[in-house]
Amino acid sequence: MAVKVTGAEKGSPAERWKLAGTTLLSIDGNEINDMLDYEFYSSGPKLELALMRGGQLDYLQVEKEEYQPLGCNFESYLIDKKHSCANKCMFCFIDQLPKGLRSTLYFKDDDERLSFLFGNYITLTNLSLHEVERIKKMHISPINISVHTMDPVLRVQMMKNRRAGEVLRYIDEFAAAGIEMNCQLVLCRGVNDGEKLTESMTKLASLYPAVKSVAAVPAGLTRYREGLPHIEPYDPQAAGQVLDMLEEFGRQCQERYGARIVYPGDEWYLLAGRPIPPYDFYDDFCQLENGVGMWRLLHDEFMEALPGMKRPLLPRRIDLATGELAYPLIKMLTDTLQAMCRKVHIHVHCIRNNFFGGNVSVAGLVTGTDLKAQLKGRLRSRTLGIPEVMLREEGDMFLDDVTVKQLEKALGVRVRVLPSRGGELLAALLK
Repeated sequence: MAVKVTGAEKGSPAERWKLAGTTLLSIDGNEINDMLDYEFYSSGPKLELALMRGGQLDYLQVEKEEYQPLGCNFESYLIDKKHSCANKCMFCFIDQLPKGLRSTLYFKDDDERLSFLFGNYITLTNLSLHEVERIKKMHISPINISVHTMDPVLRVQMMKNRRAGEVLRYIDEFAAAGIEMNCQLVLCRGVNDGEKLTESMTKLASLYPAVKSVAAVPAGLTRYREGLPHIEPYDPQAAGQVLDMLEEFGRQCQERYGARIVYPGDEWYLLAGRPIPPYDFYDDFCQLENGVGMWRLLHDEFMEALPGMKRPLLPRRIDLATGELAYPLIKMLTDTLQAMCRKVHIHVHCIRNNFFGGNVSVAGLVTGTDLKAQLKGRLRSRTLGIPEVMLREEGDMFLDDVTVKQLEKALGVRVRVLPSRGGELLAALLK
């Protein structure tokens, strides 16, 4: 399709050849439909661009360094619109949001380009044959896939999409083409765990090393599930049973393939009341975005940075707020810091997620509403630290549209947004 070039990066070939304001028709005869086409076909050192410039067709020969960005800007980053999700998954968190939040929170993306560019997970159900072939041709890798189950019939039932079962064949096709995949299984109690979980893990592990990793996490359940299928939350005993299966299967994979492949989310250990595994359990921590190994990584990075910390000359006082899941870890880390550095005074507050009904315990889904309600009159300092994962990407607003400034005004404190990496968190607490 014809793509309008809205600008050019400073010092780029696009600026040198005055491409801003032109309409890009093709590169080396290849039509440009989106950002993946543009990045792939513009990577070479010699390009022939077909353009419309001032209403006239123009062919331009461009020379540059190989893989040097051409430098064109477009109206949107993807050039094309985002692909939305066509599923109605029984556990979809977006379908469990209350009404009245900002509109962007209700958009469900299912876009292979965002998977490659930003690590988003896709279900494969809205991939066209053209897009499947393009992934293989361009060797777009890695791709992150929300699998949930390898049983075609069950996958249709869980995702309420008639294509959900048949598109599982793309996983085999991608493996044959050498495309690396990271997969996730969102487990619903009594639905896709038990024998179905074993079947899914066995099939996915058989595709190693193309299937590099599989994260298994429990479904997040809020109180806003009107009209959705009933899902029983995992209790400590049920979580322990799933964890036993995941760990044993991972141990077998370690023996057979030299890699664990299957990784339980941190939440399983905390639900079951078991210790988090050591650092080497998580190999290269490739499933951090799924909450796999985040607890261990934060702990070890923080503790490793402690001996070299620069102790403050003046006393430091701060309150910290976190979710129920992370509270034991944050409390232990800050207690250790205070024992080593008497001038640092930290009070950690455990915030229950009443906004979503109490079954959601991760820090990233704590809302401004709960922070205001549970911290009013309880703060011991004039500074409140919150983890950056509580805020949207712009760093100014919580999930429920409460802004940082509104929280500051309600509590009468200054809010400090704290980093997620252990060493950086320690440095921030000592400032």
